[in-house]
Amino acid sequence: MKPRNKFQRACVDASKKLPSLTDAQKRWAYTELIEPVGRRTAKGQVYCLECGEVFYNDTKRKHCTCPNCRTKLYIEDTRKQKFEQRMYATYITACEGLQVIRVFMVDYYAKVGAEPRYSHTEVMQRWIAPSGKYCTLARNRVWGTMYYDSWIYSSDLELHNETWAYDRIYTSDIYPRMKLIPELKRTGYKKGLYGQNPKTLFCVLLTDNRAESLLKMGQDDLLRLYLNDHSRNFNDYWPSIRIAVRNDYKVTDATLWCDYLDALRELGKDLHSPKYVCPADLHREHDRYMNKLARLEADREIRMNLPSHLRKERNYRKAKAKFFGLAFSDGHIAVRVLESVRELIAEGKAMHHCVGSYHNKADSLILSATMDGRRLETVEVSISQLKVIQCRGVCNGKTEYHDHIVKLVNSNMPLIQERMAA
Repeated sequence: MKPRNKFQRACVDASKKLPSLTDAQKRWAYTELIEPVGRRTAKGQVYCLECGEVFYNDTKRKHCTCPNCRTKLYIEDTRKQKFEQRMYATYITACEGLQVIRVFMVDYYAKVGAEPRYSHTEVMQRWIAPSGKYCTLARNRVWGTMYYDSWIYSSDLELHNETWAYDRIYTSDIYPRMKLIPELKRTGYKKGLYGQNPKTLFCVLLTDNRAESLLKMGQDDLLRLYLNDHSRNFNDYWPSIRIAVRNDYKVTDATLWCDYLDALRELGKDLHSPKYVCPADLHREHDRYMNKLARLEADREIRMNLPSHLRKERNYRKAKAKFFGLAFSDGHIAVRVLESVRELIAEGKAMHHCVGSYHNKADSLILSATMDGRRLETVEVSISQLKVIQCRGVCNGKTEYHDHIVKLVNSNMPLIQERMAA
């Protein structure tokens, strides 16, 4: 695609001035991202594919250190001879006054009896102006497959129209030495992605004063919530955030804190008072006021009688009906969409958290994770971003299966995306 404006022409010209990776940058990608392999036979002999050393190890552990080259190996119990790995590596730099995010595909190929081969190919560049304007240079991709990052390596890096796929192609593996433009430094950014890809994070910091303020305030968890949960109106929380900062109160669980403030607002409490805004024990105060709110809402339901509940059910079905019936499992943990306000309330009461009030959150899809019919955790997914916003067990805690549940939901995001397109 040919450049259409001055900014795009500047990015294309500047791209030609970017240097090749240094030896240190290559070494970081090859050693930090790629996990060298050791092939173990049924008799316990381990063949180090880095140096060729053969040694004995029958501990059944998946990691060990080669006694010859001292490389930490990932052990594969297999008879195969060839091993491959592909990982993305991200380098953040600046060029011609523009912020640049360079994404490389790092390839590893090892074969028993031969030296391993490492290689890298630059597949994408995200160029960001100090104003937050951006464009993408990338190699061509194979169309007509389910893999949106099937690169055509023989193609050149060239300007492309922006699509959702480029925002999905990123990694948290970022080379530690970054070069930032002065405008980005002034926002207070130093490191971390806060649940975003680098392009999105940098553009928000350069254009959104509130994101910049939260970063400078040191309210990292609130910044993460601000960036990831678009269903919340932060105008409702901003005065309380300023009070928390003035009282040196750091919010460590932003979702819980904002839900707590919502409950206080419903109960008519003073959200300008540090007594309420800065609780010493957030979990205890959250549960206490949520119980009060639950009783208040129950009284309201009685006063308003059945039509109110029927109206909520009708609105919920209208908004979420396309997701009803969606369920998946890995053979141990089952996850399904909650299909009514009644089910949301039952889930909230059983798990002692506030999901029962989430029926009117337009951007949220609520799922319940169970094992053998026992509730484990409740999952909230952002429909617009296709990512898990929060995953909570009893009393907003985390179970031993938390990471497994989040991984299971993330791996099945395409099923949700299919329902959105239906």
